[in-house]
Amino acid sequence: MSELKATLQADLTAATKAADKVTLGTLRMALAAITTEEVSGKEARELSDTEVIAVLGKEAKKRRESIEAYNAANRGDLADIEAAELAVLEKYLPAALSESEIADIISKAVADATAQGLEGMKAMGAVMKIVTPQVTGRADGGAVAAAVKSALGA
Repeated sequence: MSELKATLQADLTAATKAADKVTLGTLRMALAAITTEEVSGKEARELSDTEVIAVLGKEAKKRRESIEAYNAANRGDLADIEAAELAVLEKYLPAALSESEIADIISKAVADATAQGLEGMKAMGAVMKIVTPQVTGRADGGAVAAAVKSALGA
């Protein structure tokens, strides 16, 4: 079992004992998503910490999108619930990257791709292969892809 999943399960037990409903519900949901990911595909497997972080990142993204939707619909009460769940999930995610840190990672990746003889949009796949592992769970993938496109001059 990955270290992060074990931490989540220990914190779930602590939340149960403390009767912390928000943390309890959020951790149950997170562990269910992790279990679903483990059994998806042709055979069951154990997720690494990096894969667990990716699953938690997806769940956090869902919460952010829900908060936006609820705020747009003037449902602040529901947005507050999602924000509380997001706060619980963020405790287990690595610190988010700043825009300058993302730009540095992208510029180095573009330089590597250019050194391999790839230029323009032909380098997009190579750059994303370099960038994605470094930003997983720490930045929004769509925003990173858009930044890579602009860095490549598309």
